Amino acid sequence: MSVERAAFITFHACPLAAPGQGKSGGMNVYVRQLAAALGDMGMQIDIFTREHEGISNSIETIGPNVRVIHLKGGDPEAHIGDLYNHLPEFLDELNAFKEEEGLEYDVVHSHYWLSSWVGRELSQAIGVPHVVTFHTLGLIKMQSRAGEVEPAERPLVEAAVMASADRIIAFSPHERDAMARLYNADANKVSLVPCGVDLSVFRPLDQKSVRARLGLNGEKILLYVGRIEPLKGLDLLVETAAQMDSGEKVRMIVVGADVNGDREMDRVKQLAKERDLDDQIDFIGQVDHSELPFYYNAADVCVVPSYYESFGLVALESMACGTPVVATRVGGLSTIIDHGHTGYLKSWRCPEAFANSVEMIISSDGLQQSMGEAARKRAEGMGWDNVAAIMWDEYAVLTENPVQDDNEY
Repeated sequence: MSVERAAFITFHACPLAAPGQGKSGGMNVYVRQLAAALGDMGMQIDIFTREHEGISNSIETIGPNVRVIHLKGGDPEAHIGDLYNHLPEFLDELNAFKEEEGLEYDVVHSHYWLSSWVGRELSQAIGVPHVVTFHTLGLIKMQSRAGEVEPAERPLVEAAVMASADRIIAFSPHERDAMARLYNADANKVSLVPCGVDLSVFRPLDQKSVRARLGLNGEKILLYVGRIEPLKGLDLLVETAAQMDSGEKVRMIVVGADVNGDREMDRVKQLAKERDLDDQIDFIGQVDHSELPFYYNAADVCVVPSYYESFGLVALESMACGTPVVATRVGGLSTIIDHGHTGYLKSWRCPEAFANSVEMIISSDGLQQSMGEAARKRAEGMGWDNVAAIMWDEYAVLTENPVQDDNEY
């Protein structure tokens, strides 16, 4: 049986949403880019997501063989913590759409725990394999940082779907091992498939030109890209700058929006003021995804200070632009960054250790250049065409040898 059409379920994360705003981030990019790459290879992909503010068409074609289909799934402005109760409504809408259009799918691929509930129900109803990519796992998030709270249903759904899914996609050995350790998942059903990067968009550019474009002068630039929320650990960037004593004039640039009003941003701004760094940090806010390469290329170092990253797309995008990364050694970041070669991984969220690594890079043009070149070379093996080819093979194996599983939640 060949794979001709796949249903992607991404209930809460529309691939059309701009990364860096609200809960939109790496998963939105992942779904869109993977679908586009598979579409270019000839597979037809329908991406099902919930209705939200700002959509112009309920069905949006976004590339060859790829369309996004918006369905009702609770109030468009509902908080993510309340979405679990709306999954049956979304599933009913999906089934009605499928019947109305006479659609048949060869595989269902769901993204995130909410989507995985829908994907399991759909795949079992139509008798096709279910592939799931969780992107983040609730139990790991709650262990990674004190104060992280997840819906009570989340770990239950994650465990049940791991038991019933035909294939679980993990980004890193760390994630695969956590699934087995925390959820008792069958490691034989877990495949390692990395995230990817658009090498035509994220590529090295002339630093002097992009800095002029962004209105930057000769300061050393430390860059942070991502949502502004406690789990991302942005305060560590400020504390790192406060520890630096290299004599270099340093400016911190923060690209991304606060996910909860301006609470976390205000906290980081207050910290910068207390460290007498408030005139050295710029909060740019959300920028269009196509603008990100300019910021990566303008930077001397990209800092990823997260408490938890299942993969770490920002690190890969930075590396594709030839900019070294200093990051916490968490989740999938150690599978992307080659410590001492394309950047540095720090085992503890210690400002002194981060500052030491950042200073080593910015104080040596030779090291910065060699790391940047190695980073780009590493990223070149992780283009979306390569990732899509691996994923197609995963689908093909399952459709040729469908797995029967009667586990229910």
